[in-house]
Amino acid sequence: MKKALIIINIGTPDKPEKKAVRRFLFEFLNDRLVIDIPWLLQKILVNLIIIPFRLNNSTGLYKRLWTKDGSPLLFFQSRLVKKLNDKLSGEYDVYSAMRYGNPSLKYVLRQIENKKYDELVVLPHYPQYATSTTLSTINKVKQELKKWKTLPKVKYIKQFYDDPAFINAFVHQINKHNINDYDHVIFSYHGLPDRQVNKLHPDIKSPQCTCHEIMPKHGKNCYKATCYQTTRLMAKELQLPKEKYSVSFQSRLSKNWLMPFTDEVLQLLLSEGKKRILVVSPAFVTDCLETEVEIGYEYNEEFLKNGGEKLQLVESLNDSDVWVEGIAQIIKTD
Repeated sequence: MKKALIIINIGTPDKPEKKAVRRFLFEFLNDRLVIDIPWLLQKILVNLIIIPFRLNNSTGLYKRLWTKDGSPLLFFQSRLVKKLNDKLSGEYDVYSAMRYGNPSLKYVLRQIENKKYDELVVLPHYPQYATSTTLSTINKVKQELKKWKTLPKVKYIKQFYDDPAFINAFVHQINKHNINDYDHVIFSYHGLPDRQVNKLHPDIKSPQCTCHEIMPKHGKNCYKATCYQTTRLMAKELQLPKEKYSVSFQSRLSKNWLMPFTDEVLQLLLSEGKKRILVVSPAFVTDCLETEVEIGYEYNEEFLKNGGEKLQLVESLNDSDVWVEGIAQIIKTD
């Protein structure tokens, strides 16, 4: 059987320039699953307020992120796919695409269609399921597949937050640092609006869902629950006692997002005399704006300014050999 694997990440502007950043933000923020408010309100908010007023700042952030190789999200995924093609040669042909921007899903899926594969495995590169990332990506794939004359067998890997291959790969990255050198470990995840998470909990009475102490029956569909479960599994492998680590959420746009907020947790730790912090970001398998700039630069600068001694970000999985092996296991066992 001829099999194809497509790995899809969120996306990045083509260049750290206003025109390219505007084009990327327009496509991204106008997605109905990313900002799930009434259509007209979304159009006004995104196109008349967010993009015009945040364009300069966003462009500056991407300029800080950019390297001589371009956007880390793009070049790390390209290298990852090359390594996977070498490893899986004869079993799968591996492709890379982005939900927004380039290489576009439409373009890459057209290439795959022309090769007439018997099976297609779709791997959204997000460990924890969320409607604004995973569901949006899968819906876009299905939209493009409807145009195909002949469909192969299609398998969607919706999440891998608790897969041993993923957990072990991240633990391998964490163990590159001596945890005993740090006062505390923060597991920082990308935030989501409360309303997106609470949709799974129609009977909820508090502002936020409470899926964090245990894994509830519906937990596999709850982003917050899966974030906490990922943390518990990694902490177990690292033999971290509960008092040694925290879970927090970053990249918030308002106070009505998942809490606690990473920047506020950092300030709390400082007030407790904890000045050496190790930060892990298990929502991101590839280093990007949220890891390199938000944590590695902005949070780090603020932490040191307020009396901290060291804020160390753990490198994401990127194109590491351990993650190449991990993906090979995930697609064969999922």
